[in-house]
Amino acid sequence: AGVVRIGRVAHQLLNDEPESATITFYNSFARTYEGHGSDRAVLAGLLGMDTDDERIRSAPDLAKEKNFTYKFKAVSNASALHPNSIRIVATSGDQTVEVLGVSRGGGLVSILEVDDFNCHFTTDNHTLIITASDKPGSIAFVASILAHEGCNIATMTVDRRGKNDLAQLVLEV
Repeated sequence: AGVVRIGRVAHQLLNDEPESATITFYNSFARTYEGHGSDRAVLAGLLGMDTDDERIRSAPDLAKEKNFTYKFKAVSNASALHPNSIRIVATSGDQTVEVLGVSRGGGLVSILEVDDFNCHFTTDNHTLIITASDKPGSIAFVASILAHEGCNIATMTVDRRGKNDLAQLVLEV
């Protein structure tokens, strides 16, 4: 279930059906992804399926029908990463999204990176991801809009390339 959810995050961030994807399984996932069905699960998520969708088993066939090309990579020696880590680079048209996630068991996930920005969210709450120029007051501005709309911020992660450079704000509400 966790691998489906990680794939679905990439699908939602892409905001379209993917045309191609490179999926890298790390560490223990690199040795078990085929036998455990994680290959089918990540494709199902990339195709927008939820964890209880009966079509998960046939995700490779559905991907082929949609002309969605993909390749799997296995990296067994990524000691800095959690044993159940997966990286997805998915493309549709001129848009590309990159997601690094961890399947923690029982359908629980942690998303650790989005488009090379460090973050940490679980997909348990509605999540807003904003990538924009790093400007003073921008976090306060976004928080005030959410407060005005009655949204409560549960978690917030901010990462930036550098001062006054590109930044990413991840808010779970």
